[in-house]
Amino acid sequence: MKEYTEPGTIEVRNDETLYSLLTERIERTGEDTVIASRKTGPGAWADITTGEFHRLVRACAKGFMAFGVRKGDAVTLFSSTRYEWGVLDFALAAIGAVNVPIYDTDSAAQAKRILNDSDVRIAIADDQERFDRLQSVVDDCPKLDHILMLDANALGALEGLGVTVSDEDLDDRIDSVGADDLATIVYTSGSTGAPKGAELTHRNFLSIVRAGFVCMKEMICDGHPRLLLFLPLAHCFARYIQYCSIGSDDGVVGYLPDTRSLLPDLRSFKPTYLLGVPRVFEKVYNAASRKAGMGMKGRLFAKAAEAARDWSRTSQEGRRHTLKQISEHAMYESAVYRTVRGALGPNIKYVACGGAPLNPDLAHFFAGIGLPMIQGYGMTETAAPFTVTRVDDNRIGTVGRCAPGSSVRISDDGEVQVKGANVFRGYHNLPEKTAEAFTEDGWLRTGDLGSLDDDGTLTITGRAKDIIITAGGKNVSPIPMEAAINECPIVEHAVVIGDGRPFIAALITLDPEGLAVWLPAHGLPANMPLDEAAENQTVRDEIQVFVDKANSQVSRAESVRKFVVLPDRFTQDNGCLTPSLKVVRPKVNAVFADVIDDEVYAGKR
Repeated sequence: MKEYTEPGTIEVRNDETLYSLLTERIERTGEDTVIASRKTGPGAWADITTGEFHRLVRACAKGFMAFGVRKGDAVTLFSSTRYEWGVLDFALAAIGAVNVPIYDTDSAAQAKRILNDSDVRIAIADDQERFDRLQSVVDDCPKLDHILMLDANALGALEGLGVTVSDEDLDDRIDSVGADDLATIVYTSGSTGAPKGAELTHRNFLSIVRAGFVCMKEMICDGHPRLLLFLPLAHCFARYIQYCSIGSDDGVVGYLPDTRSLLPDLRSFKPTYLLGVPRVFEKVYNAASRKAGMGMKGRLFAKAAEAARDWSRTSQEGRRHTLKQISEHAMYESAVYRTVRGALGPNIKYVACGGAPLNPDLAHFFAGIGLPMIQGYGMTETAAPFTVTRVDDNRIGTVGRCAPGSSVRISDDGEVQVKGANVFRGYHNLPEKTAEAFTEDGWLRTGDLGSLDDDGTLTITGRAKDIIITAGGKNVSPIPMEAAINECPIVEHAVVIGDGRPFIAALITLDPEGLAVWLPAHGLPANMPLDEAAENQTVRDEIQVFVDKANSQVSRAESVRKFVVLPDRFTQDNGCLTPSLKVVRPKVNAVFADVIDDEVYAGKR
């Protein structure tokens, strides 16, 4: 068993809460600094000062108190990522209420389960459509007293009610809340089973936020940082970075509820760093590749991309760049790299990725064009990140080191186990599941497999529940194979299968956006339906190139011997994707069981 503890400590006083991030910023920098921005129209943003934000937080906190929300009561935010979400989150934290977020894509049935499991008293939806989803199940939620809607001026209603609560009463409530009080119940996205409500305290979040100020200082603290936030705030990853931005000295967070105009919004908001899951950055890369096309510009982009990856690998290995590399890099900088960076905004300096495994080739590409890809590893149960790469120690392929004072170890069977102040206190109403989550000596079992360097740098090699054991007894981690196949510009998802079967195979879905550009370039109609494209031999030949590339990296027993291109996509509606866009492997196996049995293995066991 290998174990590492990162030197140093992160201090969180017993009387501090998430609300303290806001009040401490005001104490340091005053009320006039800009803390947030909200979109008011195409290319237009309205800045909100720290003082304005704070006054609205207090007004809403009073409104909740007037509604009868007590310390420890649960309140749900069922909304896209928008400015009001941040305000309400801090208002609930201030008075010791428990924020129970629901993904904006969740169905009425999913929302009902969460509302009842956590005894939610008040729910706030952002628009009419989500309001109606809640309204449709209100009769089945006996504890739910009120549903408010942001688009119907819920904040104004809270402010109006709050005039009956004095500043003194509010301050007394604020003073009654401490670091070890429950701040939120976040329901896991359920990629390996039914969602469970992870109970996270103020201390859990505060410890890892303050660790971020140390470990990612260059990105989230230095140089007037600006963050455009579009990931769902129901996910700990996005919520964590919101706290980092607001808790820094002059960070500005822009809330973007709709990503349909993402590229123009990036240009107008001008972020200095971005947070995304791997799929976001895959789309950025694929969009740049598609824009280059298949002719001379396409060949130029392909060469530039390979040169960027080669530049990054040389840097990672500590070698000097050759004169040829320097010359090519300068040429591609003006011809390609500057344009790709510019698509993310004129001031972009860093990109940060987490939430799912990232293909190292993609990270090398971004690093090679001058955008360091900060990678982290964590889970809902650790309030998002537990380890992170540093700007000055950003080894691609790893997920970095843990926070000062935290520990990580690799068990004898290869599982990553962690211990630290950001580890949750347990699953809501599930004491047996909580007990299963921890070892006898108090370490959190992550369920992930990994390795640990002598300096504490963690590498994730797979997930224990994802390991495939073929009929011949070969253990196969599907993640590296899937990452290689996903590099194909027309593939949206690849899922490697073969548990208990005679050989390894893959289910593949197509990317409609990629097809729309790729098909005409190969003499095929751009509007070819997915089911026809799935059967097209030219399409299959293109995918085979990337399957062969994946197979070249493993032994024959681990290689993909057969693949099926599905006429359907993995979606949240069919249960194959979580709200954070992770593939739900057991659901894929269930939904496409007939395909697996009849087309892949044809009855073979």
